[in-house]
Amino acid sequence: MIGFGKFITKHKNLIVLISVLLLIPAFFGYIHTRVNYDILSYLPEDIETVEGQQILVDDFKSGAFSMVVIEGMKDKDVSALKAKFEEIDGVSKVIWYDSILDLSVPKTMLPEKVLDAFTSGDCTLMAVMFEGSTASDDTLDAIAQMRKVADKQVFISGMSAINEDTKLLTEKETPLYVVIAVILSMIVLALTMNSFIVPFIFMASIGFAVVYNLGSNIMFGEISYITKALSAVLQLGVTMDYSIFLLHSYEENKERFPGDNNRAMSHAISNTISSVVGSSITTVAGFLALCFMSFTLGKDLGLVMAKGVVLGVVVCVTLLPSLVLLFDKAIEKTKHRELVPNLDGVSRFVTKHYIIFAVIFLILLVPAIYGNNHTKVYYDLTDSLPGTIDSIKANKKLQEEFNMNTTHMLLIKNDVSSKDYYEMMNKIRDLDGVSAVIGLDTFVGPAVPVSMLPESLTNAVKSDLYQLELISSEYKVASDEVNDQITKITDIVKSYSEDSLVVGEAPLTKDLIDITAVDFKNVSIVSIGVIFIIIMILFRSISLPIILVAVIEFAIFVNMGIPYYTNTTIPFIASVVIGTIQLGATVDYAILMTTRYKKERNKGKSKKESITIAHQVSIKSVIVSALCFFAATIGVGLCSDIDMISSLCSLMSRGALISMVIVIFILPSMFMIFDKVICKTSMKFGVKEN
Repeated sequence: MIGFGKFITKHKNLIVLISVLLLIPAFFGYIHTRVNYDILSYLPEDIETVEGQQILVDDFKSGAFSMVVIEGMKDKDVSALKAKFEEIDGVSKVIWYDSILDLSVPKTMLPEKVLDAFTSGDCTLMAVMFEGSTASDDTLDAIAQMRKVADKQVFISGMSAINEDTKLLTEKETPLYVVIAVILSMIVLALTMNSFIVPFIFMASIGFAVVYNLGSNIMFGEISYITKALSAVLQLGVTMDYSIFLLHSYEENKERFPGDNNRAMSHAISNTISSVVGSSITTVAGFLALCFMSFTLGKDLGLVMAKGVVLGVVVCVTLLPSLVLLFDKAIEKTKHRELVPNLDGVSRFVTKHYIIFAVIFLILLVPAIYGNNHTKVYYDLTDSLPGTIDSIKANKKLQEEFNMNTTHMLLIKNDVSSKDYYEMMNKIRDLDGVSAVIGLDTFVGPAVPVSMLPESLTNAVKSDLYQLELISSEYKVASDEVNDQITKITDIVKSYSEDSLVVGEAPLTKDLIDITAVDFKNVSIVSIGVIFIIIMILFRSISLPIILVAVIEFAIFVNMGIPYYTNTTIPFIASVVIGTIQLGATVDYAILMTTRYKKERNKGKSKKESITIAHQVSIKSVIVSALCFFAATIGVGLCSDIDMISSLCSLMSRGALISMVIVIFILPSMFMIFDKVICKTSMKFGVKEN
């Protein structure tokens, strides 16, 4: 790779110019990559609830709906507001009293079921249907327009309103995430590097890689808002090591080749490629393991982050060396004494008292596993947002005034007989927690023909193949009560018509719970298996992969177990992705120490001496690496108002520190205890080199 290094150093000015020019298409790609704010849209397309959502779009031209609570407004003003809503692009239909009877007709003429469904005190309820899906651009734009024409008496609830608020929050917060991550990372670099200008050079080169990654996401068409919010800070955290390694290698080679910076950098690039590529493989593997989730949000995040790591490596061996050479004089002039103290004493203490740390490991193992297995997670996406935003206020108003927490949709096949249809709906009305049912049978009875209803109303709830019913539930999304209710509704519906469907937010969330439970096991198995194989090939050992993976898995158990003991409920996605990310990103700490341990053992040194030296050489790198990962994510964890993002970043930042502590104190103990086993089960380990 020396030839490649020479090419980079020779054309450093050209590389910087090309790198700057590449920002133009990257920026173009970034602004034209659509962001998806609907988490439930990542469910598999072949499950019944998702197929039902598509039927709503295809057959009813209404892929989403919102219940609008209007407080203290006169009927004529409500009717005028309804007319305004109907004129908004993206709104398919609006159902209210005057969809059935003219306002000149007394309300007493309406069926009692209609009055109960649409009236509560001085509040009235309006159902608004949208042409697009829950988080389509047209639907979110329609929600924004509805809010503009409505006043404070109007509360727009539903998933589309929640997605619009999520969009507004992430657009406001995402730039702040990057700023905080950069500032905190630069503080860590300023404290751990020996030059004041180096942090700026590192941030510039990583910034290029981040922009390239965000811009190249256009190849996917769209990414989730979680991926967009996390990708920059995650890429910063997991690729910082590569920059540090290059600079350290460059400084070492400057001593070998005094006065010839280009030659020193050529060798540094060569060293960096061989080391960083090996290191990045485990990180890439961890992210790619997320692609094995049937809940495709994992694939969305996994592909973007794997690509980001690869781009980070490329920039590290091309642009960063060019910048370092161009600013070499400035780096030399701004050098200062390293602020990180000598930690050799810690290394000697750890190897001397390894039995104590092994005992600590055994003591903590059981509560860590128990906590990890019993940490509570939530699936209701409204729990991820602050209670002060409009959609959450509207949902609360809907629950208070109409005892509605969520609404299911029934797609009843038109071949169901009138008798069976009314029997079915009466059984559903009698279920615990069903507060209202809105459909054709709400407006007419068995003796009244549907033809008496206005065509605009029948078109809203009846297509060539299906009839639509809205079922309001008292129970909260993702609760055991609502899941049991959905099961009972499904059983009733299927007993009359196998082809009829139960869809909506709560049924989709119920499927999400079932699917991610399986995904968690699959992703854990894949990530552990792949990284096990990588370590096995790297060290040609059977025992070392077991030890290294076990140590990092212990760190993961500790991290994921803490919420149980602090009585904290975390978002469901955290339980799926954190373990994989923490394993892939922090197993490098263990690999670094193991590589040096093997090198010293092969020189003929004793196990204690080898482990002590490996610890002394590695400890600073492990600490700096972990602190950079921590710094890049902790700020987002503390400042984000979106709990889905805040919790993920808090867990990742804490996980980096826990992995650091475990590698520094527990891994050497494992080496001390299992040294004979390692030497016997590893090729050319402990064999003195000639």
